[in-house]
Amino acid sequence: MTSNRFPHLLSPGRIGTMELRNRITVTAMGVNFAEDDGSCGKRIIDYHEEQARGGAAMVNTGVAGVAWPVGGNQSWQVAISEDRFIPGLAAVGEAVHRHGAKYCIQIHHGGLVGMEDMLAGRPVWTPSIPKPSTGGGYLEAFLLEELTTAPFTRIKGVDYKVLTKEDIQTVVEQFAAGAARAQKAGADAVEIHGGHGYLMSSFLSPYTNQREDDYGGPLENRARFLVEIVRAVRAACNLAILVKIDSREVGKENGIRLEDAVQTAKMIEAAGADAITCSSYHDTSQGKLHSASNIPHEPGTNLPAAAAIRAAVNIPVVASGRVEPEVGDSVIREGKADFIAMGRKLLADPHLPRKLTEGRFEDVRPCIYCYTCVSAIYTSERTRCAVNPRTGFEWEMPAELPASPKRSFVVIGGGPGGMESARMLDAAGHKVTLIERSNRLGGTLRFASLAYAANERLLDWLTRQIGASGVDVRLNTEATPELLRSLSPDAVIVATGAIRDLPDIPGVHHDHVFSGDDMRSLVLGESTDALKRKTGLMTRLATKVGAATGATANLDFVRKATRQWMPLGDRIVIVGGELVGIELAEFLAERGRSVTVVDDLPRFGKGLTVVRRMRILPELAEHGVGLFPGSSEIRIDKDAVRFTDAAGKAHEVAADNVIVAKGAHGDLTLAETLSAAGFTVQTVGDARGVGYIEGAMRGAANAVGKLFELEPA
Repeated sequence: MTSNRFPHLLSPGRIGTMELRNRITVTAMGVNFAEDDGSCGKRIIDYHEEQARGGAAMVNTGVAGVAWPVGGNQSWQVAISEDRFIPGLAAVGEAVHRHGAKYCIQIHHGGLVGMEDMLAGRPVWTPSIPKPSTGGGYLEAFLLEELTTAPFTRIKGVDYKVLTKEDIQTVVEQFAAGAARAQKAGADAVEIHGGHGYLMSSFLSPYTNQREDDYGGPLENRARFLVEIVRAVRAACNLAILVKIDSREVGKENGIRLEDAVQTAKMIEAAGADAITCSSYHDTSQGKLHSASNIPHEPGTNLPAAAAIRAAVNIPVVASGRVEPEVGDSVIREGKADFIAMGRKLLADPHLPRKLTEGRFEDVRPCIYCYTCVSAIYTSERTRCAVNPRTGFEWEMPAELPASPKRSFVVIGGGPGGMESARMLDAAGHKVTLIERSNRLGGTLRFASLAYAANERLLDWLTRQIGASGVDVRLNTEATPELLRSLSPDAVIVATGAIRDLPDIPGVHHDHVFSGDDMRSLVLGESTDALKRKTGLMTRLATKVGAATGATANLDFVRKATRQWMPLGDRIVIVGGELVGIELAEFLAERGRSVTVVDDLPRFGKGLTVVRRMRILPELAEHGVGLFPGSSEIRIDKDAVRFTDAAGKAHEVAADNVIVAKGAHGDLTLAETLSAAGFTVQTVGDARGVGYIEGAMRGAANAVGKLFELEPA
């Protein structure tokens, strides 16, 4: 079956002489999947092969260093600086071509972003000595334990190599040689990276380029280096040539502007480029901006710039940056771009293009824009995906469970870990019973979807998958050994979540104090004895929400209703600065509450990824939320919360209500009880210790894998 829902996105396209089966390409992402020496091994081969198998028109590698190790910017970056790298690159191409996709190698030089140069004590290459940083909020977003692995903390000092004209010609030759190697490796295209603060971008930007020779000053001079590279690459190979440029530099005074990018695109076209990839970049010293340009938090951030560039050139333009398929289809229909490059979406589900083609849009595993993938790079780890545990582990985790006789399994707990476990087992052809104590599926993911709306995409997907499966779902059911014996399972997966005890804080049992579980029950309409006692509830919100059906309907109603009314006072103090407390602060601040967050943790945001933390903490401060990490002597009184901040200053914050959002821990009691009763048991998700969405999804894959003697990393 072929879908006609996205006729333009799924139509064939052309870049140069390269014919593409649709308009969805894999954007180049530095994922740290190469080998230690920069070569391509099984990990990155299998990773890119899965993208090709999934139906993308073109697979683009992450940055391949033309001067590697010089100009390297990641720990396990692809290299193309010597002929010895050709066999590995060719193996990637063979894997990609097996599934009908085109193969593009992105060639680059890190320049001022050459982290590997800094770590090795080599000078970084630059057009001129850079200005000192004036931003803030970058280092503060890292937890102390993350700073122990973040590569930039090992930098002792930075030396700069201001390029001479001879050096510039050397780099031009390196790009040409890299393109020639790409052709020998069987690539169909190369993408010259002229953006993201790398060497070409630093020449284009008036902020970093202070030269006074032929490569500095007016735009024509600043673009000269990139134009010379395009011409040299054109002469060195017969491949399609794409060039990635920044449409603007967010937060940089006197940085690249859209008008500059439009003129640069014209010059690149005249030099022989076959397509322009439109991106953007930012002042990296400002933490919030790390999700405001090339990896944007706001949907379609770069689309207006792509349209402006498309109107100025006669070659295709590739747009990217949180573009949903329906938006991408209309962008192409309206002639505002020719291709949509997807990154995070294809990490979450590399088979998105194939599923769209088959008319299975509802089956696409959604990206929840949590930044797990890119945040791993900040701490020198291999990229991974919170919702798709197989991403990056294709080389050791088979796409399907091995064939085996039909078996019977019971999954206890209807949260994300339990639903994913049940979904996987059902897809493998086994009999699955899913037992959930409450009256609906979702577990804590339902509340997480209120606090961060993108999570709802995963909740809806899991709910649909279970609804369309053969899983026997039993709600309002207690999983007792007696019930399990009647079901005679071959094995049991326990995914019952964490225990959330109230910590030993003076005053924690006052009636105006809510636990995190109280808040979840309150806003989801789950009446409990504790809530009735504390608030005299069974309010109109709880009644209406409790009567609603369907995850989306419930959450949409709650989202709207709680903006108008909640049985909470105006002044809220949250005790707990990890993920739940921080997202609760955002939720309540958006609903007009005066919010203060206090905890003894030295830094806030554990459980959030680095890049998400970089955004949410400054936004909370901007909205007047008081943030007090490193506090001590916390005490809850009837009218206020009293504490001493990290600097030793005493505070008294008036509080109509207090929410205690800490004290969660794993609970293996049920798993141990069932094991003692003779059942084969695996545990998943927060039952093993709080791991949030990634822990639930990865735990499900691990648990199911172990049942079939497959143990992914």
